[in-house]
Amino acid sequence: MTISFQKLLSKIEEELKLAKLSAKEESLREKVYSIKILCELILDEKQAEHEGTPTFAVTEQQITFTLNPTGKIIAEEDANGESLLDF
Repeated sequence: MTISFQKLLSKIEEELKLAKLSAKEESLREKVYSIKILCELILDEKQAEHEGTPTFAVTEQQITFTLNPTGKIIAEEDANGESLLDF
């Protein structure tokens, strides 16, 4: 399923509202990182259209970003991380 730019922009607005309400720095960083990823999706799609590169469809799913003990942000789907200690 292809997600429209309008849907991505709506999600960015939602994440921004949550970032503004974040009481903890960790939560704020997670929301800002989510916004960054959404922006990159829009920019990559526009660049691919401009270059004539085949594009990909993004499936709509909830991805939560978390910080592991080293401060590295990982997507929840990758929550097992690179080692047993990443959680």
